Amino acid sequence: MPTTRSVLFRAHPLALAVAFALPAAAQPPDAAPDAVPSAISAAVPSCPIGALHCPTRKADWSLCKPGDLFDFYVPDLPREGDRNAAPTDITAQNSRSADGNRFELQGEARVQQHDQLIRADAFSYERDTTAWTAEGQVRYQDRSLLLSADRGSGRTEPSQSTLENVRYQLIDARGNGAAATATMPDQTHAHLTQSTFTTCDLDAPQWHFAVRDLTLDQDEGVGRGRDVTFHIGDVPVFWLPYARFPLDDRRVSGFLYPTIGYSNQRGFDLTLPYYLNLAPNYDATLYPRLMTHRGLMLGGEFRYLTAGSSGELDFTYLPDDRDADRDRGLFHWRNGTVFNANWGASIDLNHASDDRYFEDFGRSLNMAATSLLPSSAYLNGRGTWWTASFGADRYQITDPELPGIAEPYRRLPRATFEGEKALFGGLDWGLKSEFVAFSKDDALDGQRLDLYPYLAYPIERAGWFVRPEIGYRYTSYNLDRDANDTPDRGVPIYSLDAGLIFERGFTLGDRAWTQTLEPRLYYLRVPYRNQDEIPIFDTQIVPFTFGQMFRSNAFVGADRQADANNLTLALTTRVLDDATGDERLSASIGQIRYFDEQRVQLPGVAPTDWNGSAYVGNLTLSLDQRWRLTFDQQWNPNSDRTDLSAVGVQHRFGAEGVLNLSYRFRRGFIEQADASALIPIGTNWRIVARNNYSLNESKTLERFVGLERDSCCTAWRVIAREWVRNVEGELDKALFFEIEFKGVGAFGQRSEDFLTRAVRGYQSRW
Repeated sequence: MPTTRSVLFRAHPLALAVAFALPAAAQPPDAAPDAVPSAISAAVPSCPIGALHCPTRKADWSLCKPGDLFDFYVPDLPREGDRNAAPTDITAQNSRSADGNRFELQGEARVQQHDQLIRADAFSYERDTTAWTAEGQVRYQDRSLLLSADRGSGRTEPSQSTLENVRYQLIDARGNGAAATATMPDQTHAHLTQSTFTTCDLDAPQWHFAVRDLTLDQDEGVGRGRDVTFHIGDVPVFWLPYARFPLDDRRVSGFLYPTIGYSNQRGFDLTLPYYLNLAPNYDATLYPRLMTHRGLMLGGEFRYLTAGSSGELDFTYLPDDRDADRDRGLFHWRNGTVFNANWGASIDLNHASDDRYFEDFGRSLNMAATSLLPSSAYLNGRGTWWTASFGADRYQITDPELPGIAEPYRRLPRATFEGEKALFGGLDWGLKSEFVAFSKDDALDGQRLDLYPYLAYPIERAGWFVRPEIGYRYTSYNLDRDANDTPDRGVPIYSLDAGLIFERGFTLGDRAWTQTLEPRLYYLRVPYRNQDEIPIFDTQIVPFTFGQMFRSNAFVGADRQADANNLTLALTTRVLDDATGDERLSASIGQIRYFDEQRVQLPGVAPTDWNGSAYVGNLTLSLDQRWRLTFDQQWNPNSDRTDLSAVGVQHRFGAEGVLNLSYRFRRGFIEQADASALIPIGTNWRIVARNNYSLNESKTLERFVGLERDSCCTAWRVIAREWVRNVEGELDKALFFEIEFKGVGAFGQRSEDFLTRAVRGYQSRW
């Protein structure tokens, strides 16, 4: 008897659990929607680390057109709840049954069970056997999948289904494909023949996986493919006779994507990692690395996670380096442990086989020459008003131009304690303290205790502040020498920091602005103490900057406390856009006025008798959202010349383009000119480039040019780079290539971090 879109009958949920779709495991896991789409995956997991650490990066699908199957997408289906607990509704425009057992449904026939919706031109259903068939434009939808087929058949008790000439589309993640047949013997298993997967537009895939025979086991969380071929366009790139891969966020062992590069120091450079899923809370990765000029380097990473600790252990080992004619390697152990709410421990141990390791094998694009390799281990404590630590530090020289004497002292042990508490009436009491035992081969050893108790009475108001402070710094030594083996130094320190903040509003054009005027005074008084008998363990002078003018010591480290009878005068003004809150202009100028000569210096540096320091000026100007100017200047009236100058201009153009021009000068050290740019070409193409030139050496320090292309489902980048690789001025040249198949993974040398540092304002699309 005909009916119009009425419910023909309701059945028990299990009676009509028509499993047209691939099982849930055939879709990317909910926890990582951009991970390898599990239904038609490659042999390797792109994010196999799972519970330990799995950094995900959202792919940009803005260049893709909507999925073809979204034409029949129904947006208001339920997305939560238990499908098996829901009844099944069957409707059609027309239905008939000759015997009350076999039903023929025609005209937009549909079967719905909670979030599962099946539609076709015609259905037939047998009540006694629960067998069904669907003909003509079979369309399936659930909370995560769309699917179309020419024909479908199966049973509901037990749940079985077979679909023919299948096309599918993921809803919550980008991905689609096709299969000749899809057979689901139950709700947790599926078997596909002649299947494909791609994140490209289905009608024009730039790449795809083709799998002759694919089995999906949702219970185990594993897929198994036979005769797996990866195609770029219509060209097969690699083939695997068998592939085993994850269907969800459970980790499995397997190959990761390779890293490929070329350098004139290493030749062709290939790393093929293999991931080992050892246990839920620890794993390992092996990194065999082939360098045609050097040999085969073995590498590995072991990571662990417990209730209170996490860390990783890394190593590399190259037996008999062909160029160096010796064994090479690197060791690294990082660990963090939490004992309770107040105490924890951190370990960071590093060791390289020789001082040219990073120069020869540092493949990171943003790696500068590593001169000192640090190691440390500390017990750390923290409370509401205090912090403390106990541990050790050491450094290894990894620059062949540095002599052994340049190696910093080992600090074993080193203990610190800092605290600050409010007493009464706004008065604060604080303490900064440190104990260190210094040692170094063929050098003076000793211990140092440094204590600085202080009282402060800060007064903070909306338009002004006053911060007086008085303290006493006491430093004592126990040295391994015959003469004066216990020198000490005690000195009071007085400081007063005060400032005003004035504001005025004004209108320029049709916009309202606010300008501030912020004068600041900082007086510092530290009486002179003769410190010639005190050795230099870890102390050096701080580079002079605007912020340095408000510190109580010109040195970092306790071996020298500068004498001072100084007054810092500084003035800052800012211009703020009232509508947006953006700071369009910030300008500062300041100088330290000396009332006494500066007698405390590092060994070999003569005292000075200057009336004032260099004038320090900073300017940042943002004319609009596209133009930005920065200017830093230090002019020394004592020598009547510039000590430091830096000028930078940035211009943004178009939607993504950026151009940076800068000049840097520090007397006696550097004079450099730098230009970098990101230039979009149309929608898909971009050029990145940089040239950093040393004017005082008349040579290029670094230059590169790169080409990027971004499309719906692929993105690639190639960079040709030349740079000074060591202090001897030797050049290295390399070609880096990186390609990403979006939603699946990438291989090649990762260069996003390098470009972000090298081209200010660079933003990666992928």
